Amino acid sequence: MKQFYLKQFPNEEGYFGKFGGSFVPESIQKAMQEIDAAYNLIAQNSDFIAELRKIRKHFQGRPTPIYFAHNLTREYKGAGIYLKREDLNHTGAHKLNHCMGEALLAKFMGKKKLIAETGAGQHGVALATAAAYFGLECEIHMGEVDIAKEHPNVVRMKILGAKVIPVSFGAKTLKEAVDSAFQSYLKDPHNAMYAIGSVVGPHPFPKIVRDFQSIVGIESKEQFLEMTGELPDIVIACVGGGSNAMGIFSGFIDDSVELVGVEPLGRGEKLGENAATLSYGEEGVMHGFNSIMLKDSKGEPASVYSIASGLDYPSVGPEHAYLHSIGRTKVATILDKEAIAAFYLLSKKEGIIPAIESSHALAYALKIAPNLKGKKILINLSGRGDKDIDFIANTYGYGEVY
Repeated sequence: MKQFYLKQFPNEEGYFGKFGGSFVPESIQKAMQEIDAAYNLIAQNSDFIAELRKIRKHFQGRPTPIYFAHNLTREYKGAGIYLKREDLNHTGAHKLNHCMGEALLAKFMGKKKLIAETGAGQHGVALATAAAYFGLECEIHMGEVDIAKEHPNVVRMKILGAKVIPVSFGAKTLKEAVDSAFQSYLKDPHNAMYAIGSVVGPHPFPKIVRDFQSIVGIESKEQFLEMTGELPDIVIACVGGGSNAMGIFSGFIDDSVELVGVEPLGRGEKLGENAATLSYGEEGVMHGFNSIMLKDSKGEPASVYSIASGLDYPSVGPEHAYLHSIGRTKVATILDKEAIAAFYLLSKKEGIIPAIESSHALAYALKIAPNLKGKKILINLSGRGDKDIDFIANTYGYGEVY
């Protein structure tokens, strides 16, 4: 692996190896080029950098801490378990890291409106928060299935002033929310900006979102060295589109640290019962970028499922596809039931209620920890579980069996 990876990837056309690029209509390609040019300009602007640093410190509450999970470590009698507490970032997840950056970029470009999709609602809440901060309109597209499951976040978005658009076609989840948001954006790309919610989509968004999320990796590396005097042996994060994972992975790509992305295996290996894209998918173009995707018998995006609304996406960020293809990252899978068990364990053993998405990463760490005595595992706890508690309690009770 060459050094200074982040400065080398993607290339000017937005490719990570053969993955990435921009496969969109010419009218939208012009808008993507406009966004790319504006981002490249402000990314070198000391005033923009200073403004973003001020926002992170005084509005978001960064840096978020790393916490040594002493009770879980003691119980599992193996590796030391550490959590990067992105659940303590303002709005309760890592999503605000790129949303404040995207909104600042939109303001610089003279845009009046932000449009986005959301699955679990964390990106929607974060973008609605950023829109309120910068005085922009905000329109969030969300599948009806996720609206019912993630009701607390729907309420938060509306209170923050966002217009929530229910998506009632197809599976009524994240993929359809992306389709709907793109359709809305196509109507007025001059005044609006589509603020993509992960390291997916046409170039330059996989790069932009990764760069804004890289603060997680930068902080993690500095904090872990300060806490322990060395780097973690393994860094683990859940992967749907992959923004939280690329955020923390970016701090360690050039180091001898094992990086593991944990995908949702849902109910099992059968197509339509999971959203484990890197594990079972193949190369394909979707939503304007080339990556690995789950396909049906006709070669179209397959139906996917995960108990975690933020992970049920049939593709994955092109950078994840590239890093996995060259062997720099490993991929693991976790079933719904394993994620729920981890959700309750962290809540009851450490007093931290995690998002169901983050619980996938935690579940894998707990699975391997007993056999890694003397090692140190760092997990990106990408979000808190406030949004999930009604669904969890109504479906599983209060975890008496865990």
